[in-house]
Amino acid sequence: MAPRRQDDDMDGRKDGTGRPDSAARKSSAGPAVNAGPDEPAGEPADPGSEAPPAVGPDQRVAALRRFAAAGRRWRGVQLAGCAALLAVVLTGGAIALGAGRAPATVPAASTAVDPGVLGGGDLDASISALQAHLRTQPRDSASWATLGLAYVEQARTKGDPSRYPQAEQALSRSLALAPDNDQALAGRAALAAARHDFKDALTYAEAALRQNPYSERALSSRIDALVELGRYAEASKAAETADARKPGVPVFTRYAYVRELRGDVTTARQVLEQALSGATSPGDIAYVAAQLGQLSWNQGDYKTALGYYARALAADDTYLPALEGRARAQAASGDRAAAIKGMETVVSRYPLPGPLVELGELYEARGAAGDPGRAHRQYALVDAWIALARANGVNADLDTALAAADHGDRAAALRAARAEWARRHTVHTADALAWALHVSGRDAEALPYAGRATATGYRNAAFLYHRGMIELATGHRTAGRASLAAALRLNPGFSPLGAAEARKALGAAR
Repeated sequence: MAPRRQDDDMDGRKDGTGRPDSAARKSSAGPAVNAGPDEPAGEPADPGSEAPPAVGPDQRVAALRRFAAAGRRWRGVQLAGCAALLAVVLTGGAIALGAGRAPATVPAASTAVDPGVLGGGDLDASISALQAHLRTQPRDSASWATLGLAYVEQARTKGDPSRYPQAEQALSRSLALAPDNDQALAGRAALAAARHDFKDALTYAEAALRQNPYSERALSSRIDALVELGRYAEASKAAETADARKPGVPVFTRYAYVRELRGDVTTARQVLEQALSGATSPGDIAYVAAQLGQLSWNQGDYKTALGYYARALAADDTYLPALEGRARAQAASGDRAAAIKGMETVVSRYPLPGPLVELGELYEARGAAGDPGRAHRQYALVDAWIALARANGVNADLDTALAAADHGDRAAALRAARAEWARRHTVHTADALAWALHVSGRDAEALPYAGRATATGYRNAAFLYHRGMIELATGHRTAGRASLAAALRLNPGFSPLGAAEARKALGAAR
């Protein structure tokens, strides 16, 4: 196949495991589709309803901090109440407290809008147009399906999990009007993946493909689900099928990520570069350029990474993955002041676990007066976000394992990592379980999982660092030194704190 090109969070990148939001600087559009006490879920709200006041980035972070404080004082029912209030604050009060009871989720690692949604334009404006259309044409099943998928993307790009119940309502409405329509089934697949329910995501994607084998969204979601279930050989075949049926940016980026996970960085880069050369819309350019920046950063090529992030931000200066990636590359390049400033901007807009941990570690690494307290506050916000997710019925075990192992309750990290491993066997869950076992003093048990995390050939310096520390702890000194040296050779600035620990451990082991 001629390399062409994909997405998510998944990890986002997607989940670990990205897409462009040209309206990120604007306040979130208040949903016009909202079930009130006497309205069926999914019915359009009164077109004359007054929109809720906008809530800015500083207010969002302040709300999360209030929630963190409340979480330390209250538990149980009070915690759920705080979570509901925070959800309202994050969305500017757009969701009535009784409106949507479906569980929501923490966005996956990838937080950019899929270019395949609504033509890659202004997502908020497109949602508003769809809402207006559905007020006058409430039986348009296709528009309900598109609106549902748009809500999924809005939730991920804005760090706003309360959009997921709205997506559920809109997709249910579409299926009620046109049972088994492939657009709504594909939307269900995307929604399930966003909630980290990858088994259901695969089921819905395959159901959509039975109706329409050329559905780009279903083809993409099928790849996402297989990747996040750790079924990499099947994901590779699914990516090839998708590329043959529906070549385009959403498929291409997924194709590249599958290749990267299997250690084929050269093909991944070629596919992304070809995609970038053919991209025309600002959204597609920002999305693919940021993917190339991430790939370059993973390989320790910070100058190239910064160049790609600059290109992404030239296309869309509000594009969150590029802002976050640029800050990481600046930190790795030694420009800690710019990195901290950039990451502070990111978390002021979207206080999500990954950037919060990174900012906390940057403060710790700087070590200025007041930095320990600043770092602690970032980690507290991570705990608050995870509590919010769980209060809304979300699986946040991977987030918990990754954050708590280094900056929280190690026993909780191990419980969460074991639970996530029981659900899916991926390189990321293997690494999380290995590290949680290590920090809990169970290195002999950790070693096989560290090996599984690196067995596919995926070039990830953090994984190599974790494996090296576990190898040293189990008496495998030669292997441990080799793993730590490989981590630092691959990406010497992979973590504000981890890279320094790797150097220290390597020096002590010689």
